[in-house]
Amino acid sequence: MSLNIRPLISALKRNPTGALLVALQVSITLAVLVNAAWIVRQRVLKLEQPTGINTRDTFVVTIAGSSKQFNVAAAESADLAYLRALPGVAAATVTSGVPLSANGGVTQLWLHPGERGRSAGAATLSMDAQGLRTLGVSLIAGRDFRPDEIQQFTPGKQAPPAPEVIVTAALARELFPRGNALGKTIYGSNPKTIIGVAHNFMGPQLGAPVYNTIIYPTMPGQYGGYTLLVRSTPGRRDAVLRRAKKYLAVSHPHGVIVDSLTLSWIKRQVDSGNRNVAILLTIVTALMLAVCCLGIFGLTTYNVGSRIRQIGTHRALGARKADVVRHFLVESALVLSAGALLGSVLALLIANWLTVHYALPRLNLAYLLGGALTLTAVGELAAWQPARRAARIPPSLATRTV
Repeated sequence: MSLNIRPLISALKRNPTGALLVALQVSITLAVLVNAAWIVRQRVLKLEQPTGINTRDTFVVTIAGSSKQFNVAAAESADLAYLRALPGVAAATVTSGVPLSANGGVTQLWLHPGERGRSAGAATLSMDAQGLRTLGVSLIAGRDFRPDEIQQFTPGKQAPPAPEVIVTAALARELFPRGNALGKTIYGSNPKTIIGVAHNFMGPQLGAPVYNTIIYPTMPGQYGGYTLLVRSTPGRRDAVLRRAKKYLAVSHPHGVIVDSLTLSWIKRQVDSGNRNVAILLTIVTALMLAVCCLGIFGLTTYNVGSRIRQIGTHRALGARKADVVRHFLVESALVLSAGALLGSVLALLIANWLTVHYALPRLNLAYLLGGALTLTAVGELAAWQPARRAARIPPSLATRTV
């Protein structure tokens, strides 16, 4: 039985609608399969990434004014004094954002004024001299902020731009890949000198690279509220949190507690979100793969049913069962190849769009190759059973069928 490609293509041309629909289905399935697998991989990597923070012993309490009489600056000072004197507290600070969460700010930094040269996005945190200590983060190089460098919040006045900052090692490496960042000047809304490089930790997660964080020596409060970040001694977190909430609830008659969360709870929520996205994408991809296989199975079954006489004739002329099976598998492979070629282009276009709009890392081409091979193998398995059924048709019965 001849397996030349030209007769097979001619056979598909006689009934192109089914083949075109299956090829289109294969292309869409491949595009979704590859990009979904890539997204799932990124989510799994996020689950495995260390936070760089002492999440076990740390909690946050967010305070907001309920009236114009709320004095943010006085409240911040009073709260910090109380918390730092509280038994079981290792360190406490006021912060403009919450690490690991979407609560915070983000900025773009450049090496040269006027937004020129190498640049990098970074999450922002404003904290005082106990900020790094509260997070449980140490410095790799340079020094921490001194108490006299902390810019206090003054109601009704805009704090001057911070002239000195601390950055994480990841941000320092992105801005200065070939040199030491310590003592260098970077530019955003104003020039600032890097006085310290900290070990990597996850700041607010707002689209910047996960470990890119810049810390300003500024007390927050310009929006009428602030967040207290507190680290307890080991095993004392829950007891300290209860006492802190009881004090804060009655100490500010013109303020309210908006949130009180442990960083371990926030981490579980982040992990849960990543895990749920990975599971959902896996299920959707599996369903699309199953539907694609049904399409290939249906097309092969239809081709077998419409060519019974042709199959019988070839069997009567000496074609073996293996030849019949091979014929339909090669025919299926042609449809799969056309779909895989179109699907590869579509997958790359979608991957590029995700990279541009959602900062997803560029697609690893190994995923594209693996997806195409996987879909081809599964598609051939779907065509295997109808092809075997065709091979079992007796020549005598086939030649009597009109």
